[in-house]
Amino acid sequence: MKSLRGERLSAEYQKAVYEVISTKLKDKTDRIKGIVSVTKADVSPDLKNAKIWISVFARNAQESADTFSAIEEHAGFIRYELAHRMQMRTVPELHFVWDDTMEYGDKIDRLIKEIHKGEEN
Repeated sequence: MKSLRGERLSAEYQKAVYEVISTKLKDKTDRIKGIVSVTKADVSPDLKNAKIWISVFARNAQESADTFSAIEEHAGFIRYELAHRMQMRTVPELHFVWDDTMEYGDKIDRLIKEIHKGEEN
C-alpha cells in the first residue's frame, strides 16, 4: 500500500508534468499535436523513478504516436523543468507509459451511437 506522502507526490507530479508538457514543451517543439492528458503518475517509494501515464487524442494514430514519441524524447527536458517547479531534493527519472483510455472511450461512444441509430431506423 502506498503512503499518504507517496500519493500526494504522485498527484503533484501528475499536475506538474501536465503543465510542463502543455506549456514549455509545446513551445519547444511543434510535434505536440492533439489533446495530451497525464492520466496517472506513480512515484516509487525511494523517489528515484516515476511512471507517467500519457494519453494522446489526436486526429489519427500517426499524430498520437508522434506526440508520444516527442514526449519520450524530451523526458530530460521535462525532468529539468520539474526540478525548477518542485521544491524537492531529487527529481525522479521519468518513464512514460502509453494510456489508451481516451481512445477506448471514444470507440465505445461511437459504438453506442451506432446502436442508437440502428434502433431509430
